[in-house]
Amino acid sequence: MPSPTTPARMIPLGLVAAVLVLVADQASKWWMGEVLRLPERGHVPLFSAGPFSLDLSMVWNRGVTFGLMAGDAPWHGWLLAGLALVITLILLRWMARAETRPVAVALGAVIGGAIGNVIDRLRFGAVFDFVDASFRGWHWYVFNIADAAIVLGVIALVADALFRPPSTGRDGVAKEPV
Repeated sequence: MPSPTTPARMIPLGLVAAVLVLVADQASKWWMGEVLRLPERGHVPLFSAGPFSLDLSMVWNRGVTFGLMAGDAPWHGWLLAGLALVITLILLRWMARAETRPVAVALGAVIGGAIGNVIDRLRFGAVFDFVDASFRGWHWYVFNIADAAIVLGVIALVADALFRPPSTGRDGVAKEPV
């Protein structure tokens, strides 16, 4: 019988993480658009603490993370959505082979965030961003929950790759990364 941490057992955990991120992302965008009416209001100050401030600012992002690869051509959103779906399939394959819970959860976070932004691209032609953080007047890129999940998931995957001890096979010899 497989142990609870065998790769096949990581898929449900990763998928739960993906669904949680996706639901949180889409619910927050719905709330910002339909309840708070951020598209009509444009900007809502939340709080300021010394040099740091956090506001809600409506931005339609036609690019990828941080607005990179932005474009206005009608096919552009479909191209980025297709690219995100291909990457999602690759990450699902990786998740199927994940050996640890943190890797499965990190992959799920990236997948859930990617799907959340794909939904926006297909519905609106752009991604609905609204979190606006600044420090001493310098504004970070406006982002959403999906973007945060993607970035945190990637950071967790990099940390895992850098700091996890190599796994060993039955013969006690370290296995090469796949």
